[in-house]
Amino acid sequence: MSQPFRLATGGRIERGAPLSFQLDGAAYAGYRGDTLASALLANGVHLVGRSFKYHRPRGIMSAGPEEPNALVSIDRGGGRYDPNTRATEVALFDSLSAATQNRWPSLRFDVGAVAGLFAPLIPAGFYYKTFMWPGWAWHKLYEPAIRAMAGLGRAPRERDPDRYATRYAHCDVLVVGAGPAGLAAAMAASEAGARVILCDEQEELGGSLLSRPDLQLEGKPAWSWLADAAGALTARANVRVLPRTTAFAYQVQNFVGLLERVADHASEARANQPRQRLWQVRARQVVLATGAIERPIVFPGNDRPGIMLAGAVQAYVNRYAVLPGRRAVVVAGHDEGYRAALDFAQAGGEVAAIVDLRSASPPQYLSTLVQSRGIEVLPGNAVTASRGRTRVTSVAVGNPQSDRARDRLIACDLVMMAGGFTPSVHLFSQSRGKLRWDEVIGAFVPGQAVQAQRCVGACAGNFLVEACLEHGFAAGRDAARDVTTRPAISPKSQTAEPHGGGAVPDSRQAPEVDGPMAFVDFQNDVTTKDIRLAVREGLQSIEHVKRYTTLGMATDQGKTSNLNGLAVAARALGKSVPQVGLTTFRSPYTPVAFGAMVGQHREALFDAVRCTPTHGWALEHGAVFEDVGAWKRARHFPRPHEDMHAAVNRECRQTRAAVGMFDASTLGKIEVVGPDAAEFLNRMYINPWSKLPVGRCRYAVMLREDGFILDDGVVGRLAEDRFHVTTTTGGAARVHHLMEDYLQTEFGDLSVWLTSITEQWAVIAVNGPNARAVLQPLIDDLDISREAFPHMSLREGSICGVPMRLFRVSFTGELGFEVNVPSDHGRFVWERIHASGQRFGIVAYGTESMHVLRAEKGYIIVGQETDGTVTPADAGLEWAIGKGKHDFVGKRSLSRPDMLAPDRKQLVGLRTMDRKTVLDDGAALVEPGAAGASRKMLGHVTSSYWSETLGEPIALALVANGRRREGASLIVPMPDGDIAVEITSPVFYDARGERLDA
Repeated sequence: MSQPFRLATGGRIERGAPLSFQLDGAAYAGYRGDTLASALLANGVHLVGRSFKYHRPRGIMSAGPEEPNALVSIDRGGGRYDPNTRATEVALFDSLSAATQNRWPSLRFDVGAVAGLFAPLIPAGFYYKTFMWPGWAWHKLYEPAIRAMAGLGRAPRERDPDRYATRYAHCDVLVVGAGPAGLAAAMAASEAGARVILCDEQEELGGSLLSRPDLQLEGKPAWSWLADAAGALTARANVRVLPRTTAFAYQVQNFVGLLERVADHASEARANQPRQRLWQVRARQVVLATGAIERPIVFPGNDRPGIMLAGAVQAYVNRYAVLPGRRAVVVAGHDEGYRAALDFAQAGGEVAAIVDLRSASPPQYLSTLVQSRGIEVLPGNAVTASRGRTRVTSVAVGNPQSDRARDRLIACDLVMMAGGFTPSVHLFSQSRGKLRWDEVIGAFVPGQAVQAQRCVGACAGNFLVEACLEHGFAAGRDAARDVTTRPAISPKSQTAEPHGGGAVPDSRQAPEVDGPMAFVDFQNDVTTKDIRLAVREGLQSIEHVKRYTTLGMATDQGKTSNLNGLAVAARALGKSVPQVGLTTFRSPYTPVAFGAMVGQHREALFDAVRCTPTHGWALEHGAVFEDVGAWKRARHFPRPHEDMHAAVNRECRQTRAAVGMFDASTLGKIEVVGPDAAEFLNRMYINPWSKLPVGRCRYAVMLREDGFILDDGVVGRLAEDRFHVTTTTGGAARVHHLMEDYLQTEFGDLSVWLTSITEQWAVIAVNGPNARAVLQPLIDDLDISREAFPHMSLREGSICGVPMRLFRVSFTGELGFEVNVPSDHGRFVWERIHASGQRFGIVAYGTESMHVLRAEKGYIIVGQETDGTVTPADAGLEWAIGKGKHDFVGKRSLSRPDMLAPDRKQLVGLRTMDRKTVLDDGAALVEPGAAGASRKMLGHVTSSYWSETLGEPIALALVANGRRREGASLIVPMPDGDIAVEITSPVFYDARGERLDA
């Protein structure tokens, strides 16, 4: 299969590895080493899509990630479907199938192109003003229609079969970008002994060197020098080289997100490989060598297929051996346009003219080379129009200030735009670094850094290869010196031909050629007139202009349009570009697949389910489960013909009368260890801990800084320097994170270590009058009698031969023990306890019964009896506050006047007057006698249950000045009528605690 625009020699493609592929069902040929874009150009295909708004024909404009036009959908089959993929970044593989987007019924005949005829009637912001009437039409007519037309490619409809991996990595120096500056930095840092990660988004290392084989570095051709440098880095043990890897996010403390495309260059991932890998890298030093993006030139009709960036043409000619056209016009606002013209002519193309927007001449050696080729140069001129339907056929050239009738028409099938370079400062900006305006190159460059980083090469405004190498070596040396004491090397002398010379001072002042369809943002169809209209509408902020016009949005993110858009807005506002400012760079700057971000957290692992060690036993015994956070917990254990209420009544009745067992493994557990462990707990909890004896426990309450209850639990002292802390199920991670936060930021003077042990211990709560009799036969080395093991005690021993931490605590008000054993032995010990309790009629009870039993005793549940505005005094827990404590988290807040107000809501009990009605959780409480809207809400019900033990419903509530209202009546307004209730003590059962201390 012929490739009419493929050069006979040259390039870096593998001519011995031919490949076939398809675009919109048409078959084409290419080679390994091609991108989809280069292979299409080799086959003479320029038209690859339609624009978002006007559906104008669009072609390949660039050769890298800045491509705004060539967005295609890649279908690998079996659900492997990726829309909005840049053809310039798709490595060609055999049988690749791609489809163009945003067109119907076909690419060449797109009905949507009729929108271009109405372009004058649909300028920027037209929908804000047009679709206002009638009021009902927006949701029923306009919005559905606009949403149907919005977007580019369609979303995948099948399940993604590929696997995505995540890795965490640490290094001394992370180098982002493997162009000349990045390679130099990596070599210098690695030779100094630093651990280096070098990443680059391209298929191979080299950056701009891949498109410049004519350069000489250290007396070698550029590609030979590149092969030696890449080989040396790959061979070093302290260097990890990651090609096809994009740095997409730079966060605090040198935390950088990398996306490695492991298998995107193949039809499908191998069985033992993921498709993509997300790297989360923490680096001690970062070197940004992210390069620069060539700027397009704004002129009427600058969006036609065949109009490309000059640097892209160089890449296709030199790297991919593709001639993108036969006859070219170069539009130059920068010296690079001359070099691109020479490379194009050297490859066999005809350069009709170089239209230089500047009045100044380029360097003498460039002028001489151009003249020797017989290329006409038109200084001080501009392209004032282009012609062609699905590909450019000619351009009009003339003085932008003169009469259009005098413009000269030049036939061509390729236009090369060289508007200068915009440094890629997105990662530097994401790191909170401050940018500065460089007058010489007319662009923003890195200024003051905030993190441990350095910017080198073109991203720092250095466009000469020699300067890039020197800058890179220096940055690598300095970065290594900051992270290692090993002496760093000195850079080797680098020589290079002049390349990428800085723009002449007036390159950024290229005249703006006004006219229809002079595009600034190619992807979103934003023209110069749209930007000026936004300014006329009164928008002064560039962020507002961006949103009004959609400039620099979508997948483009302003890569090719940002600086040109700023320049147009600045002229319209009568300001300089620095005065207008810059829009925010947000991550990801380049698209990242949802699959890579999700990783393994999908399907069954999307919302991971955590099960206790006894989950299987509970399933076998008919448990009904509920979700508590990420945990599956048994809610009740119904017997045949029992509903939940009957099962709960039975479980509560048997636990009170004999014995019950409950899986409490989901409680958060934290081990606090260190010589200052007691002092740390003193500062974190309201309770005192210094004098708590070893082997004893204490109920603990933790506050937020505002004085409101955050969490509660039981803390046991295992040794002078070791505590076992329990938290609520839902608060485990929150409490642990808060402890670590305070330990690292506020209490750095304390020697304490925190370890989450929630998953390490299974917890079996055994409650009821016969609890001791059930456990004692199973415990060989502990006396758990009332005298030897009183309430709120802790011992370490063994049960059934398994190591155990035994707590004498209760959340039911009955004699209770909490058996903590290693999780692997949880089910075994549970079954032994259950077997031992058979002679007493032991029952397993679930969370619903647990709630009823604790409410009968007046025990709170954080998050149910507390709502973020409850203090210890409100909950009746002021007794727990250590009176002699100097300070603890939230202490000062407790003395605020509003915390001591007499009308604060306080925890009380409720009994219904009819002794039959179970109140609704959250039901409002009002004073009797009032009616309608005049009723003042005094509080609400926090928990409400039927108590089988008491033979009546009970409830807990928060009521204003509730304790002083004990014995009074309130009303619960309900749709079926008012319900009268009596305020009581929150302790309904065994108020003297005789059963608890049995």
